[in-house]
Amino acid sequence: MTTQIYEERQDQIHRKGKKPFAIECDKESLAGAVSQRACVFCGSRVVLYPIADAVHLVHGPIGCAVYTWDIRGALSSGPELHRLSFSTDLQEKDVIFGGEQKLHDALIELIDRYQPKAAFVYSTCIVGIIGDDLEAVCKSVAAEKGIPVLPVQSEGFKGNKRAGYEAACNAMFRLVGTGDASNISEHSINILGDFNLAGEIWLIRDYFARMGVEVVANITGDGRVDDIKRCHGAALNVVQCSGATMTLAKMMQEKYGTPVIRVSYFGIEDMAESLYAVANHFQDQEMLAKAKKIVKEELETLLPELKKYRVALTGKKAAIYVGGAFKAFSLVKAFRHLGMDVVMVGSQTGTKEDYQELQEITDDGTIIVDDSNPLELSSFLQEKEVDIFVGGVKERPIAYKLGIAFCDHNHERKEMLAGFTGMMNFAREVYGSVMSPVWRLVPRKQSQDTQLRASASARIAGL
Repeated sequence: MTTQIYEERQDQIHRKGKKPFAIECDKESLAGAVSQRACVFCGSRVVLYPIADAVHLVHGPIGCAVYTWDIRGALSSGPELHRLSFSTDLQEKDVIFGGEQKLHDALIELIDRYQPKAAFVYSTCIVGIIGDDLEAVCKSVAAEKGIPVLPVQSEGFKGNKRAGYEAACNAMFRLVGTGDASNISEHSINILGDFNLAGEIWLIRDYFARMGVEVVANITGDGRVDDIKRCHGAALNVVQCSGATMTLAKMMQEKYGTPVIRVSYFGIEDMAESLYAVANHFQDQEMLAKAKKIVKEELETLLPELKKYRVALTGKKAAIYVGGAFKAFSLVKAFRHLGMDVVMVGSQTGTKEDYQELQEITDDGTIIVDDSNPLELSSFLQEKEVDIFVGGVKERPIAYKLGIAFCDHNHERKEMLAGFTGMMNFAREVYGSVMSPVWRLVPRKQSQDTQLRASASARIAGL
């Protein structure tokens, strides 16, 4: 079939092996292409949302709050204030005369009712247009109520999801350094960029605890305001979703001298390397030995189980399209453990360095794409005759309409996919999805089966 690509997007797609690697990225989405990206406001919301003991107030029309209500499968071990969606519900009158008084009154009511540790106030497109002074209102309420009230400058029209990540980090950085950092171990870390989907950060914290590493703050999965206030006392920032939280890590490095390492907790190699990297940073041989023991014990259980699935999945084709490119690296390696071929991979917010790395770890013929859209993704999936598509909530309908298995690897999911336990869950889900008998009933498969039977009949007749 003919692949549908807008001419203006040709330089954001690379087919490995046909020509030297080159790809354009980190640019505004093409108007009218229906990008899979989210807006600035949504980018900031998904980063800050898991801070469970803070009020999150959306200053704007009700639709913005509805769109991001309970947007992550982020679990909390304590308060669940983050799961409530609050909005100032701006109307036409507010747009004309301003919404500052409405915002002030809403903050006072929410703080009095819920007694949060802090409040985050998100600016939306309309607020940026009418010019409400979030900074002044937040400063006034903070002085009146004695808690941090933090403006998140996330007007949706001023960029894309990556700009939202930066707005979230700028807001959080106001908290950093305002708490007591005494009595923190010299072997201590902050976990940045894990959002505790299905409880994943609890598993990762357990690995580090078994190594003798203290976790000062979760940023932001199962996050707490007081922990973020004192996170400047940690000896190391361990950053997973670098697009979402690397800005905060760099700000802390510049102001407090906190070193930074990048990791991924998805897949066997990357999970193991994350533990080793922390131990190597502290140059502690006992800690490294404990990390190796954890990996050995986990793999003794995991690898025999993976072999069972590999028998059925070897040679099957997978496509990946995720928000952050770091997940794509790990998924390519994870599919290799299952004997599967990744034939397409892309992300919404990848950098040139990210795509260069993807080019190095993928096979010839793999399509690498930045900021794709439904038309392109549909064409690629059909061209490559993909067996399973890994993406998020917006990619799921594309897969199902084409009769292709789907695996949700985005922030709405409810099953743990990080760590060694997550690799087992991932393999089980991929196997169950790809090998489901339902796919034999979809028109695409029926057409292929008819062609195969016709071809076999022709060969038999020629004998």
